[in-house]
Amino acid sequence: MKFFSKEKTINYFSPCIEPNFTVNLEETIMVETHDCYGGQINSESILRSDIDLGIMNQATGPIYVNNLTKNDVLKVTISDINLDDNGIMITSPGLGILGEEIKTPTTRILKVRDNKIHFDKKISIPVKPMIGVIGVATKKDRIHTAIPNSHGGNMDTKDITIGSTIYFPVFQEGGLLALGDLHAAMGDGELNGTGVEIGGRVTMKLSKISEKQISSPILETEQYFQFISSGNTLDKAIKNCSITTIKHLQKFLPANFQTAYRLLSATCDIKVSQIVNKLVTVRIAVPKTLLNKLFGE
Repeated sequence: MKFFSKEKTINYFSPCIEPNFTVNLEETIMVETHDCYGGQINSESILRSDIDLGIMNQATGPIYVNNLTKNDVLKVTISDINLDDNGIMITSPGLGILGEEIKTPTTRILKVRDNKIHFDKKISIPVKPMIGVIGVATKKDRIHTAIPNSHGGNMDTKDITIGSTIYFPVFQEGGLLALGDLHAAMGDGELNGTGVEIGGRVTMKLSKISEKQISSPILETEQYFQFISSGNTLDKAIKNCSITTIKHLQKFLPANFQTAYRLLSATCDIKVSQIVNKLVTVRIAVPKTLLNKLFGE
């Protein structure tokens, strides 16, 4: 199994990025990642104001996938996420949904062991690892790894985890996949602006689906296909996601617009991934009882 080191990273997704690694289709790889701060915080005395925010959200890669071409679909199957021993949570004035309540910044280094995150002697929570940043080269724009869009990026979607599969549109030859910003745990919304930020190693297999096209990432879990969209506002993100989901239901059930719209309302759930990045991210979960295969029979 190939191992890709966190020493080779990017801070932007773009059409012009050069690959740092190469893999074959159906190959299983292990990708090492930094925490979102790039290893700059190793003590509780180091605050957000002390670090270089310009190198945040580094993504390991890009990974060129041989024989993956434009307009294919890249299928990423996540088989394992192994986390480092320490997670980080900071608070800082203005950060998160209640950032105005924070007057003095603080940093906590949290032990991650025995499948738990230890806040103190009394409080611990379960480890629920997930990938915050994962995406491919963009169609035309240069987009920072801290920002989500149709290529993926900083979607901060907690269901991108062990056992899930994520599908990406391929805008450039080889896909040029990159990932980082792991979390030991994060709730929907990422309400204070951070999850339990941590580095680690992700094991995954890269495959492709030919002769099918998607416009933005789709996440597959055991029970759902989740269509992911981002926008300037929550309303805009939800509307974008609804349009994308309905178009897919129309094509692959198949169904007309009116029927797909009714099914959207009767069976699907809107979930908020994050509301704290430059663009907010939502997902619509379509149950497999309705759509049992992503691209139909």
